[in-house]
Amino acid sequence: MARRLPAGRKLVVATHNPGKQREITDLLRAHGVNAVSATVLGLPEPDETASDFAGNARLKAVAAATVSGLPALADDSGFCVAALVGAPGVHSARWAGPNKDFSRAMARVHELMLGNAECRAWFVAALCLAWPDGHTETFVSRVDGEAVWPPRGECGFGYDPMFLPRGGRLTFGEMDPTEKSGISHRALAFAQLVAACFK
Repeated sequence: MARRLPAGRKLVVATHNPGKQREITDLLRAHGVNAVSATVLGLPEPDETASDFAGNARLKAVAAATVSGLPALADDSGFCVAALVGAPGVHSARWAGPNKDFSRAMARVHELMLGNAECRAWFVAALCLAWPDGHTETFVSRVDGEAVWPPRGECGFGYDPMFLPRGGRLTFGEMDPTEKSGISHRALAFAQLVAACFK
């Protein structure tokens, strides 16, 4: 059985990505959790050495919970393209380089896809909630769609402007954050977490 997280409990959001921090904090707000970012606490970013999203989320959550002495929630997510055999996948952030230039990363995806008619793509999100004693709960979800070019929209972050969810007319980059939060990979994983740990 999942371990419950009571309302009012302080929780570390174990990310240094401002976009993820904002999305996760917004999702937590409705559940009365007192979220504080890893950046504010000055926590280091652990190396993401796992081969999958769940493993990397667990590494980050456990590291933050161990150092802070508080429960910690970490996300590992990425953009996967069928024509690139699932790449960039767990390396999505690395494709943006040290300056986190996602316009460069999206251009790289586009260049590698040239000449390939396969445009299926998906986002995966893994959320891991870790306690200082090492206990963890992990939740994984995905949303399917297609990669589009050129990128569209100024909202969102990362690869959002080049991802069109299945059945949609707007890319994640064109969607209002509230609209995106209803269907995104992170929101779907968060719904699993809520059902297990908040209700």
